[in-house]
Amino acid sequence: MIAILFLAGCSGGTGGDSPKDTVVRLFGAMERNDAPAIEHLVDLPALMDQTQEDYALQRDEPRVFHNPAEILDDLTGDGITKKRWFSMQRVIGKTEIHGDSALVEVSFLNKKLGIQYYNKFGLRHVDGRWLIYSFRTMSGN
Repeated sequence: MIAILFLAGCSGGTGGDSPKDTVVRLFGAMERNDAPAIEHLVDLPALMDQTQEDYALQRDEPRVFHNPAEILDDLTGDGITKKRWFSMQRVIGKTEIHGDSALVEVSFLNKKLGIQYYNKFGLRHVDGRWLIYSFRTMSGN
């Protein structure tokens, strides 16, 4: 949590609306179980289309979500993704912006097992705000 708060202050975005700020706000909304805030930060239909891998980490088979409410349930309360992400240290790294698209590096560190899950969250700039459309895991080693 400390790393996220520190990096939030160093995001370099103007007006508090950078891709990194959006990722930081997502983790805050997940911590508060604030489904409406999460819904405002993520592109739920795009996440439903991601069926090639499971962003919950440590899963062999991707899950299929049938509606946006299932994704919101997964990111709040006792959802698998929330439990797994919050059981590890989260480190937000650099941001790459290319026009209306961006990638934000997010690492999940399982210190007990000595594993780092390296992700690049994909974002799109839509209607004046950044929306997360992908939680792609790059590697887990």
